[in-house]
Amino acid sequence: MLIKRKSGEASRTKHQAIAAGLAAGVLDRRSFLRKSGLAAGGLAVAGSIQLGSVRKAQAAGSAVSGSEVTVRKNICTHCSVGCTVTAEVVNGVWVGQEPSYASPINRGTHCAKGAAIRELVHGERRLKYPMKLVGGQWTKISWDQAIDEIGDKITAIREKSGSDSVYWLGSAKFTNEASYLFRKLGAFWGTNSVDHQARICHSTTVAGVANTWGYGAQTNSYNDIRNAKTMIIMGGNPAEAHPVSLQHVLSGKEINRANMIVIDPRFTRTAAHATEYVRIRSGTDIPVIWGMLWHIFQNGWEDKEFIRQRVYAMDDVRKEVAKWTPDEVERVTGVPGEQLKRVAEIFSKEKPATLIWCMGATQHTVGTANVRAFCILCLATGNVGKPGTGANIFRGHTNVQGATDLGLDVTTLPLYYGLVEGAWKHWARVWDVEYEWLQSRFDEIPAKGGRKARTRKENMEAPGITSTRWFDAVNLPDDQIDQRSPIKAMMVFGHGGNTVTRLPDAIAGMNKLELLVVADPHPTTFAALDARQDNTYLLPICTTLECDGSRTASNRSIQWGETIVKPAFESKTDYEVMYRLATKLGFGEKMFKGIKVENSVPVAEDILREINRGGWSTGYCGQSPERLKAHMKNQHKFDLVTLRAPKDDPEVGGDYYGLPWPCWGKPEIRHPGSHILYNTNLHVKDGGGCFRARFGVERNGQTLLAEDSFSKGSDLTDGYPEFTMGVFKKLGWDKDLTAEEMAVITKIGGNNIDAVSWATDLSGGIQRVCLDHGVVPYGNGKARANAWNLPDPVPVHREPIYTPRPDLVAKYPTRPDDRQFRMPNIGFSVQKAAVDREVAKNFPIILTSGRLVEYEGGGEETRSNPWLAELQQEMFVEINTKDAAERGIKDGQWVWVSGPEDGTQTKVKALVTDRVGKGVAFMPFHFSGWYQGKDMRQYYPAGTDPVVLGESVNTITTYGFDPVTGMQEPKATLCQIRAA
Repeated sequence: MLIKRKSGEASRTKHQAIAAGLAAGVLDRRSFLRKSGLAAGGLAVAGSIQLGSVRKAQAAGSAVSGSEVTVRKNICTHCSVGCTVTAEVVNGVWVGQEPSYASPINRGTHCAKGAAIRELVHGERRLKYPMKLVGGQWTKISWDQAIDEIGDKITAIREKSGSDSVYWLGSAKFTNEASYLFRKLGAFWGTNSVDHQARICHSTTVAGVANTWGYGAQTNSYNDIRNAKTMIIMGGNPAEAHPVSLQHVLSGKEINRANMIVIDPRFTRTAAHATEYVRIRSGTDIPVIWGMLWHIFQNGWEDKEFIRQRVYAMDDVRKEVAKWTPDEVERVTGVPGEQLKRVAEIFSKEKPATLIWCMGATQHTVGTANVRAFCILCLATGNVGKPGTGANIFRGHTNVQGATDLGLDVTTLPLYYGLVEGAWKHWARVWDVEYEWLQSRFDEIPAKGGRKARTRKENMEAPGITSTRWFDAVNLPDDQIDQRSPIKAMMVFGHGGNTVTRLPDAIAGMNKLELLVVADPHPTTFAALDARQDNTYLLPICTTLECDGSRTASNRSIQWGETIVKPAFESKTDYEVMYRLATKLGFGEKMFKGIKVENSVPVAEDILREINRGGWSTGYCGQSPERLKAHMKNQHKFDLVTLRAPKDDPEVGGDYYGLPWPCWGKPEIRHPGSHILYNTNLHVKDGGGCFRARFGVERNGQTLLAEDSFSKGSDLTDGYPEFTMGVFKKLGWDKDLTAEEMAVITKIGGNNIDAVSWATDLSGGIQRVCLDHGVVPYGNGKARANAWNLPDPVPVHREPIYTPRPDLVAKYPTRPDDRQFRMPNIGFSVQKAAVDREVAKNFPIILTSGRLVEYEGGGEETRSNPWLAELQQEMFVEINTKDAAERGIKDGQWVWVSGPEDGTQTKVKALVTDRVGKGVAFMPFHFSGWYQGKDMRQYYPAGTDPVVLGESVNTITTYGFDPVTGMQEPKATLCQIRAA
């Protein structure tokens, strides 16, 4: 159902009239566009029309059809599928758009957001120039004034309160190059509190997957799903969240007659395509998976040889699974035993099978454990490391994968090197700065309130504060925050303010900040709440459609986007703003010494080359700008299913599309990338691999290395550790290194050359020699069913903090209170209080949230787009028909949805539907601009308010954080609904 502002019969638009008049004839696309008045192709007039009327884009000239059309390619800025946008530009104006038929990813298709994307560039509701808040009024200022004042203010805050008092919140809207620069800026500033949207979407995926088999990313690709015979989609709704991905899912279903099983609390548009739909109670993913494994182990359906060769400690899982009998699973989850047995048998027998998940699975206090359980199911059935199998993780924003890879994560430097001394020294070498200087930038932490003192080095190696709890680091007493000072200032680049739970607490935190800087094409929720009067700045950043750079799709393919048109209005690229800010702060020359800067704009290609020089650990070393540009130029040459180009092609011969990481060695080696991770059926030079040996070689007397399993053509025919110079010497492979490579290794290693590894060797020699011997640089280990370093080494079910089943809390409590990410996590105390207060009686409906096809993320960009705003004009709550009848609620009427914390409530429209079961409600998370019934439109700068406003679901979402990552829990809380 789409809730419209207008009712009655739809008027016939000019588009419809033209189509009716042309229906009798056969026209090609361009003839149709000429006759319809859409000049030079595509949505030529999208940004400058009233809805229902069409006119030519006059800025392009009076005779567009006779002008020279320049075609440029970039990547859609919305979800992570990675659709190519082909733009047609005339006289510097973007006048037309194609949905890129040559792209092997989107194949001539766009979703609603992609089709309307031109409006992001030409939209009138963008920020047009820098602004500051003075006495509650937005005032135009110059860029020079903005940079000077912001630089002076954060310098003063640093001198008084330390470098950790400034919080740096980045974005999946960034290109890879901007993501990398932002993390580098944080390092040069002297803090690890640098984060972005992945914290609230797939941080638990990264932690769970990486702690199972080595890397925290999708193992296969959207395209490879076409090879599957069975697909389980759990906690994901790609029909709305990733629409173009569904062409690959449904092609697999139809061509292979594949099973498509959807497991979800809500009957979604994706579930409508399923061969089987399984409705579960939100927050019970682990019991469902263990319930499947109970049947698999009982019937001997597991892949015993795969487990023997490539999995450590599956017997530990068997002990936990034995507790989850069909009766207990049904009692906890609501899923009938016979249905789950059928699903388990299909996944085990009708292979290859893949497990697909998204934020319905990750956004829980047990998010990391959920992901681990999913991976273990794949391991138990042998469904990983082959075509049609694997963990296919559909991520959110355009570059949420790449931004995570490049270090916008409070636990690591770029490319997952972590924060240990060796990681800092590696990047210090890449950046050509002194390790000691970087260390000097960090705070010393004094002892206080029972807190131990921390040296600069210790603070340099300590994870920062997560984006889910930045406001707690403002609001909590000083002695509860493990740093020199609470947060005093926020530097927000491209991140919406309505995306975190507990919005009232976030607003309180905003009120206390000494400085708030929002750098974005739109003002976002951070700037549009009645929370501040002064010391707030808005910086107009251009979209990534207006700059060069690369993006990494969910399947790890990296694509180069070129500038379609110059930045609109007075907006600037992220690159330029970061350069100017670093220069103002006194370390611009040091930070950009290895990167070319032209007219204050760092060159994107040079930034990528620096990433290549340091990105050995994740295989971001082989994707040079030149290779990526060749892929965009030759998209049509890549196979739809294998994503591989013909080996004899002179430009992209043998490459997998986008050189999906790991792409080993220097670019000149021309490694093809790795389409499917951990695939032992291919030579490592062909993209083959093994599970990563990152956890050692032995534990409790058992080997952690693979047994009788190795990649095709390997010189070593058993498991082996990750490669260092010490290992090379034992094998005699050090003799294969060139003199130049040895010189670099010797300089890095000094007195301990044996410790130089495949990940720290800047010469690339160790990786090159590994490839020549057919071995994977990171070793050949077993995947871990028992991850002993995590709070729950084998995943266990834990009830949500606000559970509708308080009777289950005694048996399945959340984890004990503890300290994580510099602050206390009091989830256990909150859960106990909720049970003691009998919260579930007053708030009996489970509240979950998710996406709509029309909008993306926090929604400020897409709700400012009139083409999309027309499609979904009001915020709503889905309520079951029986729940609505009990409350006297009718479809389409105003209702109040209230949450169990702090008396919070939201006023939205009711959508009465059986898509949600009784006792369940669903709200989309893209809305903001209303707050607890109050319209906040007046607080936006004039002309920048989105077309559509609405309540944020996160006004009523509640406390609860994953102990491994700090992930919030918006998918399983409680609410009450009443008529307004």
